[in-house]
Amino acid sequence: MRILAVGDHFIPASAYVEALAEDVNVDVRTVEWSGDKAQQHAAQQLMERHGPDAVAVPTEVVEAVADAEALVLHFAPVPVAVLDAGPKLRAIVVARSGLQNVDIAAATARGVAVVPVHGRNATAVAELAIGLMLSEARAIARADASVKSGGWRKDFGGPGREVGGSTVGLVGFGHVGRALARRLRGFDVRLLVSDPYVEARVLDEYGAVAVDLDTLFRESDFVHVLARLTPETERLIRAEHFALMKPTAYFINTARSRVVDYDALYQALAEGRIAGAGLDVFDEEPLPVDSPWRRLDNVTITTHFGGDTTTTVSRSAELVAQAVRELVQTGRISSAVNARDLGWS
Repeated sequence: MRILAVGDHFIPASAYVEALAEDVNVDVRTVEWSGDKAQQHAAQQLMERHGPDAVAVPTEVVEAVADAEALVLHFAPVPVAVLDAGPKLRAIVVARSGLQNVDIAAATARGVAVVPVHGRNATAVAELAIGLMLSEARAIARADASVKSGGWRKDFGGPGREVGGSTVGLVGFGHVGRALARRLRGFDVRLLVSDPYVEARVLDEYGAVAVDLDTLFRESDFVHVLARLTPETERLIRAEHFALMKPTAYFINTARSRVVDYDALYQALAEGRIAGAGLDVFDEEPLPVDSPWRRLDNVTITTHFGGDTTTTVSRSAELVAQAVRELVQTGRISSAVNARDLGWS
């Protein structure tokens, strides 16, 4: 089977080649999506809102896809132009759970499977979430910034708080939520979960208690947003939820900014109605130089790099390789989002 692997600045094409190196029944060729890392991240942000037609057609992919039977990639766009240039395509395997960079309807109409992979960066995001908890609760980033600017700040509005023995609320309990729950066991926390799609037996396995969203915000010392962005979850977290939080509580978002009303969050932080926040995601990235978020003293900000680890790269490529092997061996991929439309289920 002929595979075209499209690399980017997050997952290079060589990672897919390495993951498929021992598969004698595949022929892997590679191409790199053009643009620097910042440009590719900006394009990904556009596609998450507006789909693959929101960015330039990747001519390097169009020129290379002609005889490929499977296309494997991460962030590169797959609009109609790419599909039309690859008449032999049978599958597009995307090295992430989000498929906003693929025209799924056009692929389905052409009989092409569209396949996500899940859980690739769950441990990385979970570990960053813990890092943001600790940074906020103990003012680690603010102390570091003070020292590096020539100061020696010790007053952060009162003594820090310990994560151990606290109540932690998780909004969403998918791959990341479960990875975080496992890592929080050592902190001996009380774990609350709001996720209508998780079975009670799963929560029992992790020692978590199912609650509604209001209860979670009212009782938690740390609130983590881990839910996927869907039409159902867009701006799910609003002003009324921040109004329920304890003044000593912290809000952590390592998921997607559009799950949260960030204007309401900003007001809660600026007015000191909650203790602080740790944020890896924003509606506009990078933040403008004059963004008011840059001036808040009770927020730890990272640059949307929750899943950016060497482990994520290798795991992503291996999950893609597993999907390709299934296609080679069975002629289909059971996890394709359009499997039913293709008559595969």
